[in-house]
Amino acid sequence: MCRLPSLKTVHHCLGPAFTVQSATPWLYLYKRFHKGEQGFPSRRAGSQPSSEDQSSEIFLQIMTMGLLARTSITLFLMVFLLKSQTLAFKLFSFRSVTHEIITRVAILETTIGVCRDQALREGRDFVPPRIVTEESLAAACSSPLSAKGFKRSIKKIVGRNAWVDVRHVFSAKHHFDDESFLRGRDLITKGVFTVKASVKQQRYECAREKLGEVLHTLQDFYSHSNWREMGNRRPYSNLIKPSSPIENIADSATCRSCIGNNCSGNILEQINTQRKLTSGYFNLVSSNKPEGKCSHGGFFDRSSGRDPKGGINKDDVDASHGYLHVEAAGTAIGATKELLEDIRAAAGDSEFLRLMGFTQTSVLCFVIDTTGSMSDDIAEVRRVTSSIIESRKGTSKQPSEYILVPFNDPDYGPLTRTTDPELFKSKMGELQAHDGGDAPEMSLSGLQLALTGSPPQTEIFVFTDAEAKDKWLKSTILALIERTKSSVTFMLTNAFSGRSRISGGPQFSSRSSNPLIGIYQELAQASGGQAIEVTKATLPQATSIIVDTSSSSLVTVFQAVRDSAKPEIFTFFVDSSLQNLTIYITGNPSYYTITGPTGATQSNTEPSGPLGIIEKVGNFHTVRPTISDQTGQWRIIIFSARPYSIKAFGQSAVDFLFDIVELSDGPHPSYAVLNSRPKANSNVTLLVSMLGGEMVRPTEVTLVDASTSESFNGTLEEVAIEVYLATIANVPAGEFLVCVSGESSSSRDPVHFFQRQFLTHLRTSNVSITVQSDAGTLEPGRSLTLPFTVSTSGSGGVFNIRVSNDRSFLMADFPSTLTLETGGSVNGTVTLTAPGNTPSGTDVTLTIEAEAPRATDFNYAVLRISVVTPVTDITPPVCEIVSVNANCSGNCSLLWWDLSANITDRNGSGIQRLAVRQGLATLNTSTVLDGGVNVTLAFLRASCCFPQAELVVVDSEGNVGSCSRSVTSTVSPSTSSPTVPTSANRAERPLGVPGFFWVTAGIILLFQFT
Repeated sequence: MCRLPSLKTVHHCLGPAFTVQSATPWLYLYKRFHKGEQGFPSRRAGSQPSSEDQSSEIFLQIMTMGLLARTSITLFLMVFLLKSQTLAFKLFSFRSVTHEIITRVAILETTIGVCRDQALREGRDFVPPRIVTEESLAAACSSPLSAKGFKRSIKKIVGRNAWVDVRHVFSAKHHFDDESFLRGRDLITKGVFTVKASVKQQRYECAREKLGEVLHTLQDFYSHSNWREMGNRRPYSNLIKPSSPIENIADSATCRSCIGNNCSGNILEQINTQRKLTSGYFNLVSSNKPEGKCSHGGFFDRSSGRDPKGGINKDDVDASHGYLHVEAAGTAIGATKELLEDIRAAAGDSEFLRLMGFTQTSVLCFVIDTTGSMSDDIAEVRRVTSSIIESRKGTSKQPSEYILVPFNDPDYGPLTRTTDPELFKSKMGELQAHDGGDAPEMSLSGLQLALTGSPPQTEIFVFTDAEAKDKWLKSTILALIERTKSSVTFMLTNAFSGRSRISGGPQFSSRSSNPLIGIYQELAQASGGQAIEVTKATLPQATSIIVDTSSSSLVTVFQAVRDSAKPEIFTFFVDSSLQNLTIYITGNPSYYTITGPTGATQSNTEPSGPLGIIEKVGNFHTVRPTISDQTGQWRIIIFSARPYSIKAFGQSAVDFLFDIVELSDGPHPSYAVLNSRPKANSNVTLLVSMLGGEMVRPTEVTLVDASTSESFNGTLEEVAIEVYLATIANVPAGEFLVCVSGESSSSRDPVHFFQRQFLTHLRTSNVSITVQSDAGTLEPGRSLTLPFTVSTSGSGGVFNIRVSNDRSFLMADFPSTLTLETGGSVNGTVTLTAPGNTPSGTDVTLTIEAEAPRATDFNYAVLRISVVTPVTDITPPVCEIVSVNANCSGNCSLLWWDLSANITDRNGSGIQRLAVRQGLATLNTSTVLDGGVNVTLAFLRASCCFPQAELVVVDSEGNVGSCSRSVTSTVSPSTSSPTVPTSANRAERPLGVPGFFWVTAGIILLFQFT
């Protein structure tokens, strides 16, 4: 019998498939098991086998069974999470399969299938990674630069999944409690239609949020109902099919009281044998429940103390029906994959990957003033855009999206967002400079559209030569910068005059000397961008910044902003993974020197020196080190009488993502990502995700005061692989940055130190705004009223209230001011109305702001609300195979088989798309009218090397129908067969959930008895 006493035994148990590459997570497990780290029990040498050792036998038996059946695609998810005695939130739990694990595994599995099918269609090989992470899968899918966007999207979906346990903790329908099957299914199906509509309009952030919410409810069904107790192993597909009935809901008593702590037999036998569907009732404040009904169970459920006592939930291994926890979670993974496949079928593979952030590399985003004096600027943007597009066409560095927002006065927009570089060049070519004689322009309104319409963390470039006319939007822009974490750089041409329109005159560079552009400097610094002041003649020299920053692998190692007129010394560390180190200094310092790791020094008076090249245009200095070894400590000494900023960055796979979160204890411990500033004078909690692989480990997460660079440290706890919870008790009073320091290593390189900073400037607030209900969705032509609460932990007084949205939707019934007492709160409402012609799937970003008296403090709430037309067609199209013609008894590479099908949508919304989802085939269609019904005739021809094919049909509402066929004739492939994998060798690949699942089950059982 295999134990876990030695690495040799581990290899013996796992067999020859357990290679060095696949062993890394297991080595980590082995070391931590024997060291007793993070709650892992340790055993002294020579001692007798304990219950922990006996559990390890069970663990390895189950683990080996799973790995022999199928290699796990997700070894990295076997994480060493919170100690069970000190769980911070339920979403992360080592003793259980969590929502986070279920969601992540399903997304990775589905994405592997998408990449495999795309490679098949394009004639490329696809080799799934042995250990699947976002980074390794992105590389296997020939898109390594997508890793950050992929991880960010999964993080968004998982975070919104967790949010349901915070914002809807007592809502039965969100958790399938209280036998609320019809209402729960309604939530799921309406949510899925919203996801599909949002993807259709390319509003991916809204789609990810709604997808996370839907997945939580779907996954809870398998934990809170008796689906598994009835012996079901497959998902209940009717939950995602609105046209299919939810039948046989129990209409009588369902449970008996538990005997002691054993609730395994408390569901009445006839309920399960008659396949009656039930779920537990949950009540936090009362023991009331219908007579004879099951309870949810657990410490917080007061109804479980009333007959019939006990519960039936399978939330974790210690739950009332915890003995079925692993099996229920396995079915939930299958159900999650089924829903993802439905969305994939409706959207298509390319759009599904964009939903997952998988194709998001660099984004070119321009906000351009089109008034009369901007002809030269527009021409320069055209030039640099064409240069980037042509030089990167067909490479991994080609931008994945192009975004353009023009502005003038009083007009601004529309926003153009496309993946087609030629369309973007055409839109750029259509820009014409005109009008604008009254100087100030709607620059912030244009920027608002760009911030809400771009992916998170986009580099946005604003070109203008005039001050902002819409200065009232400044706090809204700050709120959106903090929420999207995007960076804004202003290219200010001839921004040196005190006249209304900025055009010529003596040079000024500080905020105090030229208040007309002070707002641009403030917004640039808050976002980690630049406010670059140049002449129109020298603008082409400054646009090199667009080329420098148009890469998804950029990381920041250091930044600082200073207003003080005194000499300062800055130091930062460059690690060996960083390439193309670049240093920006924006401002007009009197003098500065830069010292490299070897001691070589160069000053700003040396354009070319021992460290590299220093370029200056206007107030913008670019330092490009050319020394061969840039690893080590760098130092900058700077003298300046005016404000300036410093930024050191480069390209590296090692980076981090973070969210400020609010932890929630209670019936379902979880967390919610804040959509506002955190509270002042209290802990700040960060959920930090690392990028760069499993060998990247943070040692410190700090908040850095933006004005002094003083660091504020906190505690750091690993809660999942590459995910950490950082809690900082002492927070800077003003603006601060998030900094992560740590260690990174690989099989080829020793451990080395790294440091990273996030660009966005953040701050706490004594003011808070809470939207009291779920925003839900908004119908075109209808109104939605949102109640909100403004509170303060500081002094009272009259607070200014500002409400804005990025679609110019009508807003009404909101107060312009609210009077609060010291430490008090007041309620308000805002009513938002969408025009009747708003396309379904559009979203609107609503920002509610509260400003303290004398503008000493402000906070905000930012909400994305989907606008969705009610769906009346819930019936999927019908695909009926008419004939199959196959003769595949020979060399499959030379033979074909045919399939004909008739497709109708009856009186539905109409066929929108047909696609082949399995195999390699050509598809031709035609349409005929048969008895007043449109019938699509589909003819599919497939290679005999691919004996399976599935035809997917999607109607205009996103309902999905399909038909499939497999030919069974003997196939005799020759050595000249196509190089793309056949169905047979695809089956040998490590693509299935069972491998991961048996591994997870083994881990859970190992620690269930500790």
